[in-house]
Amino acid sequence: MSAAVLITGASGRLGSALATALADENFALRLTDLRPFPSEVPPGAVFEPADLADADALARMARGCRAILHFGGIPNDDAPPEAIAAANLAGVRHVYEAARLAGARVVFASSNHAMGYHARPARPDQRLDAASPYRPDGLYGLSKVYGEQMGRLYRDKHGVESVNIRIGSCTPAPADARMLATWLSPGDLARLCACAIRAPRTGWAMVWGASDNAASFWAGDDRALIGWAPRDSAEAWRDAVAGLRSGDPVAERFQGGAFASRGYSRTGEDTAGP
Repeated sequence: MSAAVLITGASGRLGSALATALADENFALRLTDLRPFPSEVPPGAVFEPADLADADALARMARGCRAILHFGGIPNDDAPPEAIAAANLAGVRHVYEAARLAGARVVFASSNHAMGYHARPARPDQRLDAASPYRPDGLYGLSKVYGEQMGRLYRDKHGVESVNIRIGSCTPAPADARMLATWLSPGDLARLCACAIRAPRTGWAMVWGASDNAASFWAGDDRALIGWAPRDSAEAWRDAVAGLRSGDPVAERFQGGAFASRGYSRTGEDTAGP
């Protein structure tokens, strides 16, 4: 059996699906979340409830682990800022400190919303790459910038390795036109995480969390370093979803979609500026 892997946020939609998929890959899983696991715990896995605020519990669960898959936290801007800060800022610091103590790698569930105020590209040569600057589209996206840079700090100061996955839209199938660019199949996510765990070395790496989509907003990352390439594509759903647009000009302009539109208050000519 492979070395142990800790998954935070294991009771969430992505965390629970990953737990099932990675258990099938013969990883020895330690699962944690505030909420109970939503189904039967996968064979060979153990579940322990814990809060991301409990640094001691995270450090204890991480002992002997090869990697921590950090999928815990608040996944949107609907919560009060104080709650986002407590879960997504303090929580990621506790995860990285647990990784430092354990000698583990962190696989961080970052988000496309760390880049959400970039305009959607009109041509393939306008796609974002690993050198593109952060442009978060809300406090959630900003918390993901913080998480990525926490990983950079822990790499530079302590040598902790990390793989930051800027997840697009991980759903069973694309639901609208935007997802023709951002869709990440659950299978591709599971394979990406397995590669991130098994890679001999990663340093501080960033991978766009999207399947092999012809309309992708993104190109150029560290996927070759971890040996991952997506197998799935949103193109099979193009005819079904290409006409499904929000009708909101702000959401349609920016890569973050509805997250970019929420609370947007720029008006008039100011909306055309950078």
